[in-house]
Order: sequence, then C-alpha cells, then structure tokens
Amino acid sequence: MDRRLYRRGDQEEYRFLFRDRSPCLPIWRDGQLQIARWGNGRGQSRILPRTGWTWQQTIRDGGWRGSGAIPVEIPASFGLERRGVWYLIETGIRGLLVPDERGWAVCYMICEPASHYYKTMTGSDRMPVLIDQRI
Repeated sequence: MDRRLYRRGDQEEYRFLFRDRSPCLPIWRDGQLQIARWGNGRGQSRILPRTGWTWQQTIRDGGWRGSGAIPVEIPASFGLERRGVWYLIETGIRGLLVPDERGWAVCYMICEPASHYYKTMTGSDRMPVLIDQRI
C-alpha cells in the first residue's frame, strides 16, 4: 500500500488506478473494508470480461445472473478519467464483486452513459455510478 500513498496539499490519500501493474480497489463488503482485484484487464480469468467496468444496464438485464455477483461500495474522494481530469466524489462508487473460476473476488466498477457535463469535462462516453451523487 505504501506505493499507493500520495500527498494532495496537506492531505494524504491512496490512489487506485486501473493502469497499475496489479489494479485493485478498496471495497466495503459486509461492513468491512477490503481490497479486491479490479477487473480482468490483464486476463487472469478465462471466464470474466477483460475490462474493469460493467454497465448498470447489463446488471439490470440479468447479465451477471448466476455468477455469484454481489453489489459493493467503493469508497472514493476523487476520480480520475482518461484525459487526466480529476473530479470530486462525495461518498463513493457502486461496484459489483464477482468470484473468478478460482473463487478470488474481482470487483467491476459499475458505469452508466455519461451525462452531457461529464462527457464534455472528460471526453468519456461512460461514467461511474456514484453513490447519492450525479455529475
């Protein structure tokens, strides 16, 4: 965790980035803070999608049904989008935790189509589903 520690002004923070060698995310699961692998971008699993995100609509349509997936919360204060745009997160991000074929917990950040403002700000067509917040 030491390599994830940064200083923003006089505040210390931990950064979790999908482009890390071993991407992971902090999650709240059953009232406990845990660290889970973030997605399957490196292809560690043969059965899980090779991404770090899942669409909210895919979940609604039953795309994860039967996978053992459970909803989790990802605590976060700031988000970073591709163009290097940082944005404030008030509470956190919705996530989906699913076991891979070895039973290891893998977290996918839940996303939705970007709002006009978010797309203009970041250039991204998708944005994370934030907890009790809309950008």
